[in-house]
Amino acid sequence: MHKLANQRVVITGAGQGLGAAIARVFAGQGADLVLMDVNADGLDAVNAQIGGKAKCVAVDLTDAAATDKAIAALDGLIDTLIHNAAILRPEPLENVSLATFQATMNVGIQAAFQLSQAVWPHMKANGGALIFVSSQSGIKGFVDETAYCAAKHALEGFSKCLAMEGEAHGIVSCTITPGMFMHTPMSERVYTPDLKKKWVEPDRLAPAFAHIATTRDMALSGQRLNAWDLSQEFPL
Repeated sequence: MHKLANQRVVITGAGQGLGAAIARVFAGQGADLVLMDVNADGLDAVNAQIGGKAKCVAVDLTDAAATDKAIAALDGLIDTLIHNAAILRPEPLENVSLATFQATMNVGIQAAFQLSQAVWPHMKANGGALIFVSSQSGIKGFVDETAYCAAKHALEGFSKCLAMEGEAHGIVSCTITPGMFMHTPMSERVYTPDLKKKWVEPDRLAPAFAHIATTRDMALSGQRLNAWDLSQEFPL
């Protein structure tokens, strides 16, 4: 077991929703956290909830140069990377601007590449966990989600490649979906009323991330995991 108290962990999209829930769980287990989000106020609020112990990095992950600058500010080695940040702006293809498409892809896959490449050398020497938050949009197409589906499909392939490259080094790379309708600011905007009746709070899904980070079970690497099922099987 690789206790969270002995780990330095990066969580993107940590200013709200699932990222914030994961931060609360990991902080409770003593992890040394680096929280990233475009919303500095959201980061500060989450950090206050966990006792102000995290390093907060406000960064626009759509911007490659800004992402590189944030990586340079990490100031230390990373044991677990959780890439949760995403952009979802549902609209029909003819209305999608190039700027929206590029921003969605940049956060979804470009930032995943930059962050993974940055933490890779340490993980090759010491093992580690790369956890990429996906969704049904990573394996299916949905109306009005051309940009989001493209980004999540790319993330699925990216993770599988890293699982193969990391196997000899004890690096687990996997994607994980909520497995349930999840209550987040994003879902409040896009879910229909009938789906909102079924959603769960993200804190109930966070134990799955702790399980992956602490066990580094190589059987999980290259897989597409279900956070709800994993959290039920391995509650904190």
